[in-house]
Amino acid sequence: VPAAWQRPYLNVFKHFRVEEWKRSAKEGDVEALTDTRLKGTVYRIRGSNPASSYLQLPRAGTQSLGLTGRYLYLLFRPLPRKHFLVHLDVTTEENQVVRISFSNLFKEFKSTATWLQFPFVCGTAKASACDSVSRRGVSGAAPADVRWTCLVLDLPSILSLYLNRRYSHLRAVKLCSNLLVKNLCTSDLVFDPGVTFSEARHTDLACRGIAPMPREMAFPVPKGKKWHDLYDYIRFPSEGPKLLDDSIQRSCPSPAAVSEEPQLRPRVTLTRAVCDRLSLIHHITSPKAVSARGGG
Repeated sequence: VPAAWQRPYLNVFKHFRVEEWKRSAKEGDVEALTDTRLKGTVYRIRGSNPASSYLQLPRAGTQSLGLTGRYLYLLFRPLPRKHFLVHLDVTTEENQVVRISFSNLFKEFKSTATWLQFPFVCGTAKASACDSVSRRGVSGAAPADVRWTCLVLDLPSILSLYLNRRYSHLRAVKLCSNLLVKNLCTSDLVFDPGVTFSEARHTDLACRGIAPMPREMAFPVPKGKKWHDLYDYIRFPSEGPKLLDDSIQRSCPSPAAVSEEPQLRPRVTLTRAVCDRLSLIHHITSPKAVSARGGG
């Protein structure tokens, strides 16, 4: 259970005052920029290879963030036509440190007792039926029109599913090039960007741990537009029927709360190409990766 100071959520960049670089570290080409579309500060991390530049929390490797929230939220956008890499160091209840990494460099899922490597599949904003299953999104560099993404990682479920370990806390985060990052957040709540504050008040969503996205974590949505038309929401491991696949990707449909509350708002409809792309990923997944889950 998170300490009181971590509830209902913790804005990690704000709490650790990332801009002061006293409790965080940066290496290489890391710059704070004002993003006019998001109406706020974002951090751009870029380099000739993903490990050459990074933003790291906490500053020293001997320290620990000690964040116990179940879900880690990363608000980010891969840089177009580039590869990126993210490392999360988590601690199990047995005090074992496990590294969870995801990248569009990885071609397949790999695991050891202390390291999980997940391929990240970058979707395109304008996928269409004639996009030939958007094969460039399956692996490799991010597409030119890659979108801002809210990635929600269920850390206890990842450790339980893939290593049969029990989660204790998030120890460290290392955001490597090539990324734009708006923020990090931890919480025990599922924040759904498609839920408004008024909807949340008039339904029992809160009883199921589903809440609107906090304003300081939200992406702006112009009047007349819908969040899911502008941004990607990825929850991993995904809820509902699972693809036999260990890639982090936009699911179909999205997000989980939509199927739980059908009368609340219409189901998110993805383009044919996006669904075809997910189907393709399903077919090319390594059987070894699937069987790794049951290995314990």
